[in-house]
Amino acid sequence: MEVLTDSKIKELQIKANEIRISIIEMLMEAGSGHTAGAMGLADIFTYLYFHGMKHNPKDPFWPDRDRFILSNGHVCPVLYASMAHSGYFPIEELKTLRKFGSRLQGHPHREFMPWLETSSGPLGEGLSQVVGMAIADRIDGKMGERFFYCSLGDGELNEGEIWEAMMLAGKEKLDNIISFVDRNYIQIDGNTEDIMPLEPLADKWKAFNWHVIEADGHDFKSLDEAFEEAKNTKGKPIVIIAKMIPGKGIKEIEGNYKWHGMPPNKEQGARFLEELRILGERL
Repeated sequence: MEVLTDSKIKELQIKANEIRISIIEMLMEAGSGHTAGAMGLADIFTYLYFHGMKHNPKDPFWPDRDRFILSNGHVCPVLYASMAHSGYFPIEELKTLRKFGSRLQGHPHREFMPWLETSSGPLGEGLSQVVGMAIADRIDGKMGERFFYCSLGDGELNEGEIWEAMMLAGKEKLDNIISFVDRNYIQIDGNTEDIMPLEPLADKWKAFNWHVIEADGHDFKSLDEAFEEAKNTKGKPIVIIAKMIPGKGIKEIEGNYKWHGMPPNKEQGARFLEELRILGERL
């Protein structure tokens, strides 16, 4: 993988801002969808799709590709935008989000987009799917040839199935799994620590025999160091607890749980897009 130079960081910052613009445009057009988590995750998805992950949009079924599993399926606008900007399908198609006949369902559906690794929507299932894939690679003698990335929401960790999958992955020492938690402290009803406290979160993952890395989810150097450490860890599955700001890029909505599942209306969207375009000019 290429070295993360200052010029590459600048390139990633610009791309992440473009992806945030696409997210707002998609949600405005759809009139429904999830804003806060998708905006917050734009940096980490940009890092993976444009630097850190082994994949090929021109050959989406390349057997040696890394696998990316979106467990928190409701943030799919950031996945769709990242895939479109990296060349899997036309960027113009993003504005068909949630429309009848569109491939871009409100939660990712592999039947319509076969280059997705899984369908997702019901929370808590993605990590179990990743564990199964990782064990299959071991059975096939392919352990170590690729990584399985799994995106998890912190509110999603309320699901019991997540902890069962964590336990099995730790027991099997599946070091080809790199999960990351969107630690933005919000879920649909409020702050995670008010609804179902997760702390001490790092200690809980460690207790299940995972290698834990903490990172700034909006700092590309921090993300690069975290994923490089993850790729070089042996004998344990890896989780990156990425500190995020929900709604990142739009000051008006940053940190506000009410934007978890609320899209901008036309007036709000126009204002948000202007803010992002000004930010883009400064990058």
